[in-house]
Amino acid sequence: MASARTRFWVLISLVGISGFSQGMILPLLAIILEQNGVPSSVNGLHATGLYIGVLIASPFLEKPMRKYGFKPIIAIGGLLVIVSLTLFPLWDALWFWFILRMLIGIGDNMLHFGTQTWITSTSSNESRGRDIAFYGLFFGLGFTLGPLMTRLLAINETLPFLLSALLSLIVWSLLLVVRNQFPEDDIHSGYATSSFKRYIQTAKLGWVALLPAFGYGFLEATLHGIFPIYGLRIGHDVDMLSLIIPCFAAGSVLSQLPLGILSDRFGRRNILINVLTAGTICFLLVTFFETSIIALFILFTLAGIFVGSLFSLSISYLADILPRSLLPTGNIMTGIAFSIGSITGPYLGGVFIEILPDVSFFYVIVGMLLTILITTIYKKNPVPT
Repeated sequence: MASARTRFWVLISLVGISGFSQGMILPLLAIILEQNGVPSSVNGLHATGLYIGVLIASPFLEKPMRKYGFKPIIAIGGLLVIVSLTLFPLWDALWFWFILRMLIGIGDNMLHFGTQTWITSTSSNESRGRDIAFYGLFFGLGFTLGPLMTRLLAINETLPFLLSALLSLIVWSLLLVVRNQFPEDDIHSGYATSSFKRYIQTAKLGWVALLPAFGYGFLEATLHGIFPIYGLRIGHDVDMLSLIIPCFAAGSVLSQLPLGILSDRFGRRNILINVLTAGTICFLLVTFFETSIIALFILFTLAGIFVGSLFSLSISYLADILPRSLLPTGNIMTGIAFSIGSITGPYLGGVFIEILPDVSFFYVIVGMLLTILITTIYKKNPVPT
């Protein structure tokens, strides 16, 4: 069986292909539905299906993982994503695609929950930021390449779905070389053994560390699910949007590892305050230059460099605060926070551009980042356990 290092690379490869499928699905379906005349508010609501699936699955994952281990959860989640992707071309119906989005959300949540917990449980305190940065790096790489698949719509509408499913199957098969492991037992940890009490304890200890995950979910879903609609309405074409959207994820790829290493050295909270400040400024500038292709390329990339690592920083920050026995619960709550942000973002964005069509929808993003920044500044840093 594979060594610990080989296992690590297999896990982050799975995260990468998951990012690829998510990065493809959001703009691809947004563009298809917009071209079919679906209202922006409905389009935005439809995009929440992925994250509703994440929320549906979240309360039911911890006990099976403690009983059966990390590998079965990851394997089943990956298989669910693959099957769902292959079913999209079967029937072009709004409700059917919504169900498939939810199934992909459930599968992705299983995959991410398993990989996050496995990596954070086996990483040392000194290397945790770096290891989770690799996690974010590979997800970002996948997310960067995913939107490029929208260009295949000009060839055939089914091609992006089937190609993504094939790539996912190839990477998923790497799990065969990985030996299963189990999370740390919490019976003698001094923390609650009931699920509800663990959620309460985790929330009390680490709620501030969950905010960046919420922010990243809000950003990811809004930029991929609503910006294509908004971009088409302010005069940009599909081919150009397919190149602009990945710039945010590309920026995150450039900074994931440096920010992870810096957070190991200078502290997660200090890095978060700095990147949130810079990201807020970037999106504020976008409101003035959103009709300029060059400005969008530059500012999306810069924004990705600064706030594209919010999710991985959130995981690392939470792992600093929580005892290892609460890490599975913490990772579930990170996924829930991410999902709530992902549901909130597209819906607010869709409603915003419908009610205020002449006002830049990027103000929604600026307001969200500013709120998290102010909260992080004024919340006293928790003492690591």
